[in-house]
Amino acid sequence: MGLYRARDLATVPGLLSLSRIPLAAGFPFAIGRPALALAILVAAGVSDVLDGWYARRFQQVTATGTALDPVTDKIFVAAVAFTLVARGGLSVADVVLLGTREIGELPLVVWIATSRAARRIRSKHPSANVPGKLATVFQFAAVSAAILRSPARDALVDLTAVAGVLAAASYWARSLRQARAAR
Repeated sequence: MGLYRARDLATVPGLLSLSRIPLAAGFPFAIGRPALALAILVAAGVSDVLDGWYARRFQQVTATGTALDPVTDKIFVAAVAFTLVARGGLSVADVVLLGTREIGELPLVVWIATSRAARRIRSKHPSANVPGKLATVFQFAAVSAAILRSPARDALVDLTAVAGVLAAASYWARSLRQARAAR
């Protein structure tokens, strides 16, 4: 474990992660049709849940997948955020609040992507955590509210920011704990 391998992209978890790239590319074209935009959002969410579950369940956790999953997540989130800002569904400040977790985790993602030791540690302990899943739920709810122009949008954006800070802190704490234990 610890090496990137192109063949890992062709596994079920790899393909599920990669599916978020065409979903990200299609989202800007779907935003004018809320039902389609929401369907793309749901498809991305389902692929995100399934890739990790499948990899753990069928022992297909790889260094490639460990790095690929958060990258495709960030690509999808960026496409959605840029689209909603361009269409007036969210402000730049809203996007920063929605991206609190991603902003907080970005250095960690870079570390995992560039460090063989970090990938090895991450692949041995690939489980998601509750704060991260909670942040994802709030993020999807806030974006859905933005697509539907719901008055609940602002409250959901704020909840997402709080959950994002907790999730990023949780991921950092876990990663640092695992790195210390691996020494």
